Amino acid sequence: MSSLFPALADGPGERVALRFGERSLTYGELAGAAGALAARLRGADRLRGAGRVAVWATPELETAVAVTGVLLAGAAAVPLNPKSGEKELAHIVSDSAPTLVLTAAGAELPDALGALERLDVDATAAPGAVPDDTTADGDPALIVYTSGTTGPPKGAVLPRRALATTLDALADAWQWTADDVLVHGLPLFHVHGLVLGTLGPLRRGGSVRHLGRFSTEGVARELNAGATMLFGVPTMYHRIAEALPQDPELAKALARARLLVSGSAALPVHDHERIAAATGRRVIERYGMTETLMNTSVRADGEARAGTVGVPLPGVELRLVEEDGTPITAYDGESVGEIQVRGPNLFTEYLNRPDATAAAFTADGFFRTGDMAVREPDGYVRIVGRKATDLIKSGGYKIGAGEIENALLEHPGVREAAVTGEPDADLGERIVAWIVPLDAEAPPAAEELADHVARRLAPHKRPRVVRYLGSLPRNDMGKIMKRALVADA
Repeated sequence: MSSLFPALADGPGERVALRFGERSLTYGELAGAAGALAARLRGADRLRGAGRVAVWATPELETAVAVTGVLLAGAAAVPLNPKSGEKELAHIVSDSAPTLVLTAAGAELPDALGALERLDVDATAAPGAVPDDTTADGDPALIVYTSGTTGPPKGAVLPRRALATTLDALADAWQWTADDVLVHGLPLFHVHGLVLGTLGPLRRGGSVRHLGRFSTEGVARELNAGATMLFGVPTMYHRIAEALPQDPELAKALARARLLVSGSAALPVHDHERIAAATGRRVIERYGMTETLMNTSVRADGEARAGTVGVPLPGVELRLVEEDGTPITAYDGESVGEIQVRGPNLFTEYLNRPDATAAAFTADGFFRTGDMAVREPDGYVRIVGRKATDLIKSGGYKIGAGEIENALLEHPGVREAAVTGEPDADLGERIVAWIVPLDAEAPPAAEELADHVARRLAPHKRPRVVRYLGSLPRNDMGKIMKRALVADA
């Protein structure tokens, strides 16, 4: 197939491709560093076995060079969340079986990665030639671990065609060109920050300025310095909306942006309206998943209608279905159905999980998203919720309740545990733990339970609220009735 990054081979070599803080690489420098890394990976039998390479995905220049180098080498990158707990990392390493781990020099890696060969990434390496692309469009490009509603995370295998088609479809929808400069502060271990926010600009031949850590001050600085696009999650836009009344420079900066894009969860209408009133610019939303990359978006030349995620992207087939799988044909803004999608943007499988893969697809090849939506008469999609109750969207993350429950049950003071989400003005949803303590007279403190979960999984998966019960409501089959928990809150 054609290269994912044509600008690395024949683009403007002096144009800045990546900037992280004060450090930057031009296209010529990135081509040299990533090409040199690709040569190292292809040599010394480093891509033996399945050809998977783990990347310690910190928000710095080396992560972008590492993933680019892995893709140039024709291998599959497995981005690792540096905040993951030992148990989660051990599962990912065991499941994906990478041959080595790439990291910035000086990074301290956890014990769960101790058995892997370590290769430090040199962003200033002597130039190496960009290798010829001999991959097929179905070859794996990324294996991204996503939280399900039960059990440990599953590895979604994203083929190279999914990256290319999604990024090209977004270029069409957003009129995204090499002249655009993107600013964001998103993590680089999931698809929003890595695929859209880093590989997207590189495929276009444009530039990305990564803030390292999101701040409204950083957003204002970069937009005032020529950035044209901002990517964020609802938590970030909520903080922007909160800051705008006291920060006229932020309002001026946002007004200069060509495109403000929100994703990973629904942006509350209230925040939409506050930003529009202060800046004259409307945030547009798009809809995707780890398994599907992007499915729909509001177009740059379309109506930025709060509460909707736009129309299907080029190449994406989208349908709504009833519980029995019958397609819903009415575009009436009222008929609710599950979103199912089909197209070249889809993942190929859950790694080592043929059962889960088979269950995820219909007989005619549509992916069952589990998201419920309606379609407006003009085709706009409006998502109304999850089919299940066990996936929590908090701070831009999609978090499975099951793995948090399992972590809580490992605490010696917990007899039973259930986890739900509830609305939160800042995070979108906050994680609520319902605990039946072993000793009702001396239950473990909420802070202790939160720290317990953060150590085992990741800080963003810790409960923000802990509620204590004498027992959990269960049905005749012994399943916890979470809807009853939420209703009684």
